[in-house]
Amino acid sequence: MSYIGSYLVSTKYNDTVFTIGVPQVFKFGLGVSKEAGYEAKKLGLKSILMVVDKRVAETKTFEEVKASVEDEGIKVYVTTHIHYEPTDTAIIEAYKEVKELQIDGFLALGGGSTIDTAKALNLLYCYPADIMDYVSKPIGKGMPPPGPLKPLIAIPTTAGTGSETTPTIVLDIEKLKLKTGIRHAYIRPTVALVDPLTTITMPPMVTASSALDVLTHAAESLTAHPYTARPAVKNPEERPVYVGATPIGDIFAIEAIKWVNKYIRRAYANPYDMEARYYLALGASIAGIGFGHAGVHVPHSMAYPIAGKVKKWHPPDYEFGYPIVPHGIAVTIPAPYAFKYLTPYNYEKFTMFIKAVGLDVEGLTIRELGEVIYEYLIELLEDLKIPTTLREIGFGKEDLNDLVEGTMAQRGLLARAPKTITKEDIEKIFLEMIE
Repeated sequence: MSYIGSYLVSTKYNDTVFTIGVPQVFKFGLGVSKEAGYEAKKLGLKSILMVVDKRVAETKTFEEVKASVEDEGIKVYVTTHIHYEPTDTAIIEAYKEVKELQIDGFLALGGGSTIDTAKALNLLYCYPADIMDYVSKPIGKGMPPPGPLKPLIAIPTTAGTGSETTPTIVLDIEKLKLKTGIRHAYIRPTVALVDPLTTITMPPMVTASSALDVLTHAAESLTAHPYTARPAVKNPEERPVYVGATPIGDIFAIEAIKWVNKYIRRAYANPYDMEARYYLALGASIAGIGFGHAGVHVPHSMAYPIAGKVKKWHPPDYEFGYPIVPHGIAVTIPAPYAFKYLTPYNYEKFTMFIKAVGLDVEGLTIRELGEVIYEYLIELLEDLKIPTTLREIGFGKEDLNDLVEGTMAQRGLLARAPKTITKEDIEKIFLEMIE
C-alpha cells in the first residue's frame, strides 16, 4: 500500500519537488566514533570545540574520541555547559563562554540536547545575533543564517532524536515556558558518526524515551500530508525544510518503526543487548533522515508546551535537579490520542503504520483501526513504565488553555498534519489526555 497517486500529482497549484538533505559524511558501525580525528583532519580543521555533557565527559568514550582528534595534531577545547532539553538562556550562557575561542569546527558527543546545543553554538559563533532572530515564526523572527556554518561532527550517544542528521535545533524559550525550534539546511551536521557502542550506558528510562521518539517522529513523517499537497512555490528558497510525506521518507519511517517495535523492550531490559542497540541506533538515524525533510505534526506540536510548562515531574534516570519531561516522553504521551483522532484523515498511512508493528488490520473499520493504534501505543508505554496521561506528570484542566495555545503556536509543524488543525481539535485531544 502506498500513496503513489498523491505523489504523482502535478498541477500549477501544487508543489512537485522535495529535497533530502544528509550530512556530507554518514558513517555507521561498532567503534566508528574513534574515527572522529580522521574525519576532522579530512575537513582541514586545526582547532575544534568539543561539546559534551558532564556525564559523558566522565566516560571512556569521551577520552577515546578526544584522543583520536588530538592524535591528528588538532587543538581541542571542551565545553560541558549543556542543559538537558536546551533552553535559550543556557545556550546564550554557553556561547558567552566560548565566543572568544579561535576555532574552525565543532564536535558534539552526546544525545540530542548536546548535538542541538552544538548546532546553536555554531550558529551564534558564526553569525552572532539575538537567538530569537533565528527561532521559527511566529515565536521568533524565523531569519535564515546569512551563510554556511563551520563544520560540525556529530556523534550521538543516544538512539532517538536523529539530531546527527537533521537541520533542526530544538530549544525551550524560558520566558514563554515554550519549546520551539530553529530550522535551516545550514544547521545540519557535516559528519555523522553513529556508533551503537556509545549507547550502552543509557539507563532504562533514557533508552525508552529515546526509542519512543524514533517511533513517534517516524509515524508522524509517514502520516503527514504528501509533499504534493503543498502550494506551489515561486522560488526554491520559499520551500520549507519540512515538506510533508515523501516516498523515500516513507521507506525510512517504516523500517525504523519495525526496528523500534522489535527491539525497544529488549534494549530497555538489557543494556548490553547489542543487536537491539545496533538496530535502534540505525533506526534513529534513518528516521532522522526521513523526518528531517518530511516533518512531524500533531504529537510533536503538543509535546513542546508539555515539556515547556512542566511544573514538578522528575522522571527516573533523569536526575538533573529540575522538573523535566524528556522529549521522547513528551511526544509519546500525546501520540495514542492524536493518532486515534487523525486516523480517519489518513487511513491508508495509519494502516501502513499498524502493519509495520505486526498487527492484523484485515476487516477493521476506520474507527476500529484508530482504537487498535491507541491500544498498541498505550500497552507499549505501560510496558516501559511511561505515563499514559498528563495527570501522571502533574497537569490538570487548569493547564488546558496554556497547552492548547502553546500547541497552536507551532504552525510550521501543524501544517504537516493530515488535516487542517483547529484549536477545537487540539482541545479535544488534550482533554482526553487530562481527564
